[in-house]
Amino acid sequence: MGAADVMDVLELEQSCYRFPWSEQVFRDCLRVGYDCWVVDSGDIVSGYGIMSMGAGECHVLNLCIDPSLRRRGAGRALLLKLLRRARDAGMEHAFLEVRPSNPAAIALYRGVGFEPIGLRRGYYQAEGGREDAMVLRLELAQLPGF
Repeated sequence: MGAADVMDVLELEQSCYRFPWSEQVFRDCLRVGYDCWVVDSGDIVSGYGIMSMGAGECHVLNLCIDPSLRRRGAGRALLLKLLRRARDAGMEHAFLEVRPSNPAAIALYRGVGFEPIGLRRGYYQAEGGREDAMVLRLELAQLPGF
């Protein structure tokens, strides 16, 4: 992902989430050097992933695939790309948060080996208040295919 992709990423983000990240958040992720990737379908950004790395661990901050490409392996491929990059950079563990109300995302993450380790109360903005987040963890040495 580069600065030229931000507006397309933002458009996809806004079409997929009720409480989307702002343009500035995406620009800040690029500015601070997070690992930011897009999935291109021709000239269209059809997905993106953002991950931070440091102190032996990575944190998958955002992963989004256009609804028309879901359940076709694009999300899994992007997630595995991020996780392999983290493992190759020497990271030992991966973490992420997910809404308990998002069973498709939970299935994706559990399918590559993430396990629940906790709950962050009131983590996400939600209709009528806040929603908790499940915290998931993966030991990168257990990454599928290695």
